[in-house]
Amino acid sequence: MPTFSAIIWFAVGLVLMRFIWKIGLGMLKSMTSTLPEPPPAGEMRRINVRYRCGVCGVEIRMVMAPDEDPPPPRHCLEDMDFVAPIE
Repeated sequence: MPTFSAIIWFAVGLVLMRFIWKIGLGMLKSMTSTLPEPPPAGEMRRINVRYRCGVCGVEIRMVMAPDEDPPPPRHCLEDMDFVAPIE
């Protein structure tokens, strides 16, 4: 006849196995899901773009725009220059 501690270890093992199984299935399902559709035209999208004024040197970071590739903003009556991200 098994001891009480053996029964507890077996129960803990079953609970742990079910927990790992659920996490594994959730990870597999998340990899097979399709990407969400892009937002409709005119709706704001998240971006991360930096611009620098060629005249005075002021820099801005744009985080929301109506499209993926927005036109550069104007500062000192000139279009600002795109600043490449440093990686």
